[in-house]
Amino acid sequence: MPEQEDLMQKITSLAKRRGFIFPGSEIYGGLANSWDYGPLGVELKNNIKQEWWCMFVQSRSDMYGIDPAIIMSPKVWEASGHVGEFTDPLIECKICHERIRTDQEDKIEEHEATHKGEKIAWSEPKKFNLLFKTFMGTVEDAKTTVYLRGEIAQAMFVDFQAVVQTMRPGLPFGIAAQGRAFRNEITPGNFTFRTREFDLMEFEYFIRPEEWERHFEYWQNKMRDWLKHLGVGLSHIHEMEIPEEERAFYSKRTIDFEYDYPFGQKELYGLAYRTDYDLKNHQEKSGQDMQYTDPKTGEKFLPHVIEPSFGLDRSILAAMLEAYHEEKAPTAEEGETDTRVVMKFPHWMAPIKVAVLPLSKKEELSSVAKKIAGDLQKYFVIEYDETQSIGKRYRRQDEIGTPFCVTVDFETLNDNAVTVRDRDSMKQERVAIGELIGYLSKALKQS
Repeated sequence: MPEQEDLMQKITSLAKRRGFIFPGSEIYGGLANSWDYGPLGVELKNNIKQEWWCMFVQSRSDMYGIDPAIIMSPKVWEASGHVGEFTDPLIECKICHERIRTDQEDKIEEHEATHKGEKIAWSEPKKFNLLFKTFMGTVEDAKTTVYLRGEIAQAMFVDFQAVVQTMRPGLPFGIAAQGRAFRNEITPGNFTFRTREFDLMEFEYFIRPEEWERHFEYWQNKMRDWLKHLGVGLSHIHEMEIPEEERAFYSKRTIDFEYDYPFGQKELYGLAYRTDYDLKNHQEKSGQDMQYTDPKTGEKFLPHVIEPSFGLDRSILAAMLEAYHEEKAPTAEEGETDTRVVMKFPHWMAPIKVAVLPLSKKEELSSVAKKIAGDLQKYFVIEYDETQSIGKRYRRQDEIGTPFCVTVDFETLNDNAVTVRDRDSMKQERVAIGELIGYLSKALKQS
């Protein structure tokens, strides 16, 4: 493995060079902390989203998914407290007017160094709201002001009664969603760690108030299970109890799952006990009854909420950091080795599952290889590659994390079999073409 200080640079370079993540608006000089997911990145992103949805929604009988709108009534954000409380304390340099969060001491020191001896005066800390404002309609005034959502949780509270009435769930149950959120905050960089627009995966789990501690512990364990499934070693995770003065305004208890990034130990996920704060506020501000009625006893009450929150972009970053390996591997020259870069993604996560590689561009081989590729493409995400030496093609597939390479050689024309190479062990096995789909399906399920 590379040194920690080099790892982020290596990941950023690989991400751009191999089509995982590109700098946003790059042909116009870029936009600070704006990133586009490329062809491999979007496959990786979708795989993680789908796996999370399967684990936390589809495989459970107590979870209901929704896909809410990004723009909601501004009254939602007033009721939730985001208009008044969703702020960052910032100080402003009186020379160049750059703003920095008061808790970013390293950034303050770096900024002062850029002025090279000038005496810097900083403003008193001021709170700046993090919601992005925009306007709905043709007139731009206070009456048409709306906000891009700063979190996706509020839709799950606003839709609480609609889900109860249509799905008739019994407590406890959850409402889950995935989607884009927006925060107009000062971003310190570090690749995709903190951006102004990002994807969240989270759910609100509605419970009886007296049972909150049991459910909090249950979801804490489930979040650990997900991290292991994501390929993140728990030795790199620190579960930090957030003191009251640092918790979000809606939380009675919060644990941050912090990860050992190359740039330091920082938040990856969060687990919060939001009490009945949100349902109570929406009930008061909207005038609508947000209480749950127990179908057996007729008891009416406001449920309390446990909220596990998963940042999708940070999940991708952590998964890439964990998957990145540099190791010695044999070359075509007998007895010699070189260093190969290999992304050891879990099989379910890998953007490309199978690469089909004809040993030669000759028509007799390429026609067979393309037929095999067409058949495999019905079942797996594949890549077909016939350029450069077979060794270089193996290295390219290692670098993007492809679990299996299928090599079509001249022997294939005689025995109707191909060579399957395993990414992690680099072992090769001869497999009959007719058995290839079954062989790969079984092998891909083993990770």
